[in-house]
Amino acid sequence: MLSVNNLEVVYDDVVLVLRGVSLDVPHGTVVALLGANGAGKTTLLRAVTGLLVAHRGKITKGSVRLDGTDITRADPAQVVRGGVGQVMEGRRVFAEMTVEENLRTGAHTRRRAEYRESVDRVFDLFPVLAERRRATAGYLSGGEQQMLAIGRALMARPRLLLLDEPSLGLAPRLVEQVGEIIAQINGQGTSVLLVEQNAVMALSIASRGYVLEVGKVVRDGPAGELLADEDIREFYLGSTDDTGRRSLAEVKSYRRKKRWSA
Repeated sequence: MLSVNNLEVVYDDVVLVLRGVSLDVPHGTVVALLGANGAGKTTLLRAVTGLLVAHRGKITKGSVRLDGTDITRADPAQVVRGGVGQVMEGRRVFAEMTVEENLRTGAHTRRRAEYRESVDRVFDLFPVLAERRRATAGYLSGGEQQMLAIGRALMARPRLLLLDEPSLGLAPRLVEQVGEIIAQINGQGTSVLLVEQNAVMALSIASRGYVLEVGKVVRDGPAGELLADEDIREFYLGSTDDTGRRSLAEVKSYRRKKRWSA
């Protein structure tokens, strides 16, 4: 479905952020992209959705293909019409609009006859949104706003959904709920590229994972193998076998193992 090949991205013609990144999201799968802040995860999503220009960035090498079609330099509207939806980091709902009005903005590419079907799907996935359909979005809780942001993206009925840190700032109980919802969306036939720092949640629902470090993919493999990998556990879960639990801040101060940076 989605194929990113040897991608390089530069901001302001100076800052090289992605350096030869390649990854694949096969049809019907959830793929997790892990990495610390500043690794280039959001930049990769912008490259896929055509939003780099708005941030003074550009692709200088490589390609992005969707179902075999080159979308490397497609504009955002073309990408959405091609079947790609995105939920940006920080939710970004329209705070002064109601829940239902927010959902309506996500359906602008769909025919009027399809609107009701899309709304029903979102309300089935998120019953709390159905209950609060006339509530002002800015007064929703953080978890409800995240549900609304995902629901708004689903209104366009995407075949591929890009999620940027959907668990950010949520309580552990809500993180688990968001993971279950993503798995349910995937079970309905939507492929997912999940960008996350929460490795446990991401790898527990993904079939494959990639680890991004300073603009390069340094590890990839089946999600179960990555979740059990000692290096992943040390650098992304904050624990090792020999010393037990460590804080993430302490772990991040260590140099990456040489075999990661080939």
